Amino acid sequence: MIYLSAALVFGGLVAVLALGLIVAERFLVNYGICKLDINAGEKPLEVEGGRTLLSALYSNEIFIPSACGGKGSCGHCKITVDSGGGPVLPTETPYLTRTEVRSNIRLACQVKVREDIFVKIPSDLLNVRMFEAEVEYIRELTHDIKEVRFKLPESDEIVQRPGQYVQVQAPSLEGPVFRAYSISSPSYDTNAVELMVRLVPGGIGSTYIHNLQEGDPVTFTGPYGEFYLNDDPSVEIVCVGGGCGMAPMKNIIYSIYDKHPDRVCWLFFGCRTVKDIFYLDEYRALAEKHPNFHVIYALSDELTDGDEWEGETGFIHLSVDKYLEAGVVRQAFLCGPPPMIEAVMRVLEDKGLVEQDIFYDKF
Repeated sequence: MIYLSAALVFGGLVAVLALGLIVAERFLVNYGICKLDINAGEKPLEVEGGRTLLSALYSNEIFIPSACGGKGSCGHCKITVDSGGGPVLPTETPYLTRTEVRSNIRLACQVKVREDIFVKIPSDLLNVRMFEAEVEYIRELTHDIKEVRFKLPESDEIVQRPGQYVQVQAPSLEGPVFRAYSISSPSYDTNAVELMVRLVPGGIGSTYIHNLQEGDPVTFTGPYGEFYLNDDPSVEIVCVGGGCGMAPMKNIIYSIYDKHPDRVCWLFFGCRTVKDIFYLDEYRALAEKHPNFHVIYALSDELTDGDEWEGETGFIHLSVDKYLEAGVVRQAFLCGPPPMIEAVMRVLEDKGLVEQDIFYDKF
């Protein structure tokens, strides 16, 4: 009991000391105005010293991806800090590889602006904006997945590429947080953003979105993502997904056939049961208009009495292996759980695809 009391007292003293240091730095240390140089003069800024680099960027409407609200627990806010960022902190090392550390990659939420600081940010991120919209409609796709459409004001538009995503602002007990969702609406649909959101028990973002009503205001930033769809119509496109992994697939497919009605595209989509199937009739109708669009759904669970299904069964990578011929020039986009991604990648590599032509998003 004595040791426990001593430990509690010691822990309390450490906590008080840490809090005191934070307060002291906030109110007693004045770093003044610091220069924030982005991309060697492309976007020079002056910011108040003492704040984090992430918050300094956000206050100047430069939106770096971050899902944890700047707490250093997601590892998404990576940017290059060439000088002025100080040493790499222990809170950063779990999220940085040795190569990234050598390349001056840092977590923007953990870097304090204490002096002039020089950073590099991809040009795409400098074009990210914050949007104010309202819910146009919500519809149920399955028992736990909803499709939601955010309508922008008539005077506004979003320019996005297939495969990109937005970050939706959601309320939490600790203040607003952002959660990332792939854009399912095609690139030519510039006045709205459509998402597919699976309800995650206890999930801040998904719970918030699933409880939205038509007409509710929403805030999101975007678009994010470095994927570029190959514009050569002779290159076949392969989309493989499951569950909410359908979102970027839908964007890719409809964007393709808006520009190249004769392009070859394969959609492989894995579901557990017939109750998890959605969009199949819609894609079959699209395939009738575009004969080079091939749609293959597969059910992984055993069929039960009353199930009406004559399509493929088994895990989706088996269907990919069955239908794709080897030696064809293709680009592939995969979105789903890690085991699915890994199994499909092995099949695609056996078919002759190289790593740089396979893009994936694990969730």
